[in-house]
Amino acid sequence: MSTVIHPENHPLLRHQFSPKPPPPPPPPPPHPSSLSLPKPKPHHRHLLLSSTTSLPRLTISKPPIFNDINSLLSLLQLSVQCSDADLAKAVHACSFKFQEDAHLGNSLALAYLKLGLFNHSLRVFASLSCPNVVTYSSLISSFAKSNQVNKAVELFMKMRNEGIEPNEFTFVAILSACIRDLELELGFQVHGLVMKMGFLDSVFVANALMGLYGKFTGGLEFVFKMFDEMHHRDVASWNTVISSLVNEGMYEKALELFRVMQEIGSFRADFFTISAVLSACEGSNALVKGKEVHAHAIRIGLEGNLSVKNALIGFYSKCGRAGYVVVLFENMPVRDVITWTEMITSYMEFGLVDLAVEVFDKMPEKNCISYNALMAGFCKNGEGLKAVKLFIEMVEEGLELTDFSLSSVINACALAMDAKTSEQIQGFCVKFGFRSNVCVEAALIDMCMRCGRVADAEKMFHMWAYEQDSSVVCTSMLCGYARNGQPDDAISFFLRCQQQGTMDMDEVSLTSILGACGTLGFEEMGEQIHSHALKTGFVSDLGVLNSIISMYAKCGNMNCAIKVFNSMPIRDAVSWNALIAGHILHKQGDEALAAWSEMEEAGTKPDIITLVLVILAYRHTQLDLVYDCRRLFLSMRSYYDIEPTSQHYASFVSVLGHWGLLEEAEEMIDKMTVEPKASVWHALLDSCRIHFNTTIGKRVAKRILAMKPQDPSTYILVSNLYSASGRWHCSEMVREDMREKRIRKNPARSWIIHQNKVHSFYARDKSHPQSKDIYGGLQILVRECLKAGYIPDTSFVLHEVEEHQKKDFLLYHSAKLATTYGLLMTKRGEPIRIVKNILLCGDCHSFLKFVSIVTRREILFRDASGFHCFRNGRCSCKNYW
Repeated sequence: MSTVIHPENHPLLRHQFSPKPPPPPPPPPPHPSSLSLPKPKPHHRHLLLSSTTSLPRLTISKPPIFNDINSLLSLLQLSVQCSDADLAKAVHACSFKFQEDAHLGNSLALAYLKLGLFNHSLRVFASLSCPNVVTYSSLISSFAKSNQVNKAVELFMKMRNEGIEPNEFTFVAILSACIRDLELELGFQVHGLVMKMGFLDSVFVANALMGLYGKFTGGLEFVFKMFDEMHHRDVASWNTVISSLVNEGMYEKALELFRVMQEIGSFRADFFTISAVLSACEGSNALVKGKEVHAHAIRIGLEGNLSVKNALIGFYSKCGRAGYVVVLFENMPVRDVITWTEMITSYMEFGLVDLAVEVFDKMPEKNCISYNALMAGFCKNGEGLKAVKLFIEMVEEGLELTDFSLSSVINACALAMDAKTSEQIQGFCVKFGFRSNVCVEAALIDMCMRCGRVADAEKMFHMWAYEQDSSVVCTSMLCGYARNGQPDDAISFFLRCQQQGTMDMDEVSLTSILGACGTLGFEEMGEQIHSHALKTGFVSDLGVLNSIISMYAKCGNMNCAIKVFNSMPIRDAVSWNALIAGHILHKQGDEALAAWSEMEEAGTKPDIITLVLVILAYRHTQLDLVYDCRRLFLSMRSYYDIEPTSQHYASFVSVLGHWGLLEEAEEMIDKMTVEPKASVWHALLDSCRIHFNTTIGKRVAKRILAMKPQDPSTYILVSNLYSASGRWHCSEMVREDMREKRIRKNPARSWIIHQNKVHSFYARDKSHPQSKDIYGGLQILVRECLKAGYIPDTSFVLHEVEEHQKKDFLLYHSAKLATTYGLLMTKRGEPIRIVKNILLCGDCHSFLKFVSIVTRREILFRDASGFHCFRNGRCSCKNYW
């Protein structure tokens, strides 16, 4: 419930109010009589004296005695006018002196309702032998407003059974109940009764019916039909249709209807109209149109309306106009909880977390919605732990916890990726019975997936009640599998859900499954998902289109990626990032920089990721463009207003290292104003590997190990560097350190897609059902490559064993097994597509070049560095990866 800040409590307006009057003198002792009424309050006196009924003037010496029904009715009216519940109760007591009067009884029930004494009204209603249509209508309306929809419907049915004919207010009340409970079937029945009784000409009833249909998907047809057939319309009629269009996301049509309303000229927009139209401008990001609506609100005198002000704050927030929002807020003489909450949300949208907290601290009155807004803002800005602390504060202060509160704190745990905290939050939900809520249960499953608790998530999923809508949790499971590096499981789960019909395809699920297809290089499946998105209209969603570009790029099909990009009507920074990242994945640095130039010409503002990618593109250019890269890196802060992060430093170090400037790269890291993360040193160490510079590599290795990183790839890189230089003891010490810290290396895995199935291989793996044929074919292939000049490079066997054992290790690397399977299972002349989860070793790289010669086949191989295209004994990476 919104609370208006009273001006006398506002520091800027306090001087406008006179001091509060002194308290009234104590009341005299009551006069003994047969009936004792409470003493009238100060604000009653002038109303008593000016009453149109012939009430006796109250005197201190002799209180009046009311002996007629009319006097009691007048007092009831007075109690409602003055919000005096005690006076109404006194009248109720007086009514027992008389025989039952239908008019008085119904009036008393209504008076209690208007005074907010719902239970008192119900007791009076239950005692009435002849309740009238007004009482019934008022009670039905009250039940509907208090979300007791079933009771409202029961009362309506009882009224019909007793033969009391509903009026237009009754129909509005029962339709309001249908709207709140989304009871479309009952709404249809009420609509039929409305037509039968001839109330369809009532503007109020027609508006209520349109409001009902506007709440349902596909109901717009009914809304427009009713609107077109209305003989009389009021501003609420227009508001209902405009709001229905906004709810359906048809913002342009909503704005068009508002224009028509203005042209007619018979209807003056009210605060609800302005708020709805601003929502349409907000949804379509129509800043200019929104400003026009703002100007119109000023012209018709609605700029000072609190609801309009709040809507303007929301609109300018979504349009990214922080200055407008601040000016609006500071110039508001009166603010309610919604205003303050909108400001918290706005600052969080702009990433101004500290200012949002400051506004929250200044709020004169807070409720659970305010807390929820701040908590959601923390989550939006990646401050998961702060959101958890705020939730703990809510619990300690005894505030109401809504589904949104719990969903937000669960999301906060997911952001923090803290398994222990997530277990505690889950325990809290179970202890207080919140797990029975579908939204909370779905959020818990998503949280477990994000925190790496896949087994717990699967357990909860299998306990999910069959009769509940499982689409949301299925989407959470799908996203979880994709996020946790289990793309195979994601695709299997997706196919199973499609067979069972348990998951509705939406933007989120499409984005996740497209991501899984891209990770696996499963282009055939990705094409099917793309076709589904085209058929269902989801290609209009920017996020889905961006995912399609990324999927094609990761599957090695840059032509399709570019085609999808060029067909996009609207592009954001993520769209350009997907295209640039695709070119980098294919080691097409010049094409990536060309896309960057187009992005700048298009006026799209780059984000942090854009500059990481653009800097990295200079590593893959045909010419040495380090000078241009250095200039871009140094201008980030001044020209693009982006503070360089560890990601930017790592990319720049990688570029310097690739072009042989290892000393400059090391010097730049030493001069960093902030402590460099392990990823920055990792980039330099990788460059040392490429250029065989063990001198700098040893120094970098010591730096990295001193930081105690948790990333296994860093330890492996250091260990391999020691092994390659013959320092087996140091290599074993690094691996022992990994074992002590329980840091496990991801095993090297290569896979190939054949007949819509993922065939995976590990080193010396014999689990494949066709392993006998694969191993036999590989021996033949190795012999042919040896004849063509292939020499096994045993330096890539990073174990201290005999030479003949090293050759045996090399022979059965996962990449060689996957390549052999591809040659056996594909038609002559077809390219072979293979994916590996880590970098391709040097010996396998050399081997595949010879395979492309002896088999005359093209091999498209994607590893952690990007794509290698082996053709006629050459690789597209030019031996740098």
